[in-house]
Amino acid sequence: MANTKQIEELKQILLERKELITKNIQGSRDSIDSLKNSECNDEYDYAEVSSDSFKEGIIANQQISELKEIEEALKRIQKGTYGICEMCDESIAIGRLRAKPFAKFCTPCREIHEQEK
Repeated sequence: MANTKQIEELKQILLERKELITKNIQGSRDSIDSLKNSECNDEYDYAEVSSDSFKEGIIANQQISELKEIEEALKRIQKGTYGICEMCDESIAIGRLRAKPFAKFCTPCREIHEQEK
């Protein structure tokens, strides 16, 4: 299990990532708004604007999803349940938490969870 110092380091990583994602999401929204307001002279321009808007939307949705996971991890830190697998209640390896600081499951349970999806 992660010790207090490691949890603080991971918390800082989560907070920094949260700030970056929040800025990225706003940038995507601004970009989509800009694309909506761009002038389309022909169907090729329209197709390009549509494609770019679609890509920006997908990226923003993925980042919103990650942001939610980060916020949940920060709540688990506050509650003192961070680093404990939500499926088996065992400790999540520190290496896994360093690779994915918002991990909810240990590696074996993550594999089970993904198979069930």
